[in-house]
Amino acid sequence: MSEDVWAEQNTNPDAIEAALRELLRERHAANQALAPARVLNLIVVVDRSWKGEIANRLERVGRYHASRTILCAVEDGRDELDAVAVMQYEDSAGGGIGVMRETVEIDMGPEHLAGLETIVDPIVISELPTVLWSPHGHHEAVAALQKMVDVTLLDSDDAPEADGGLGHAEEELQTSYVVDLAWLRTTPWRERLAASFDPPARRGALACLDGFMVRHHSSSTASALLLAGWLASRLGWDIRPLQPDNGAGLRGRAYTGSARYIDVRLEPYEQDVPGLAGVTVAWDEDRYMISLDRAQGGLRARQCSPGRGEQSWLVLGASRGEGGILGEGVRQALLRDPTYGPALRAARELCGSAG
Repeated sequence: MSEDVWAEQNTNPDAIEAALRELLRERHAANQALAPARVLNLIVVVDRSWKGEIANRLERVGRYHASRTILCAVEDGRDELDAVAVMQYEDSAGGGIGVMRETVEIDMGPEHLAGLETIVDPIVISELPTVLWSPHGHHEAVAALQKMVDVTLLDSDDAPEADGGLGHAEEELQTSYVVDLAWLRTTPWRERLAASFDPPARRGALACLDGFMVRHHSSSTASALLLAGWLASRLGWDIRPLQPDNGAGLRGRAYTGSARYIDVRLEPYEQDVPGLAGVTVAWDEDRYMISLDRAQGGLRARQCSPGRGEQSWLVLGASRGEGGILGEGVRQALLRDPTYGPALRAARELCGSAG
């Protein structure tokens, strides 16, 4: 991967935009087999002290890089804009077309946030979807960019309390499409649970569930609530707020239309990475059970039934791992998941704070 770089201190948005155009002109003149990527804008607003860590995370998104990434680093005491623009490209092989992607890093002060739209607007690629990710808060910046943002990227697990993170996601959902990294952590679990009940002979068991347990990292309660909210919203459960279970997580009941109840439990679990550790569903008075647990190389599936005893197998490659979550978040910005909104509302009901 090669790159062309421009940098300037005490600069302005027009100068940055002109520099990007000149970098594009020069590179295309040198190699007409290169073409600029034109799919997605990504605006990232971070604390200046965390710029390097966030930049490294963005480098690891794999093939899901945004076409143009604008990284706004906020530093106390700064009153000028310093900027670096980088055009990355890989020379095409075999006569094909190579792709150019652009990254702009702008160092700014807190006083610039209220007018951030005027700084960013000349730099984004017009007529492309624009995604905003502000992992360190900076709500003034989020408010300033609200009119030009199509997708908000966030992580409900980042909030100190799960209810706060989920509440913020619900607020953002009123004005833009939301891609929640906490929700994406549940994807392999949702996929495998749905597949477990896909056979026609198994589907009737969904109406007989009486137990649902989620095991999760202590920092990923929002992910666990979203998984529980997903199942509750898909099956039409009557949800009641979960209650603390003597320091062992959350526990409560959800009810079906037939006045049956499902025992719902969320339990913290020790593991090295964020996200979920396992999920168990039981039915027919706990005579039948399916359990999925994180394991090396995928998910360990376990099934118990009166007639066949216990069976166990490994679902290979079921989890993308934490390293792939951000890249998947960028990809999801181009898609639309109709199940997230209902799952989010159900998760907030489980917290006892819907509406």
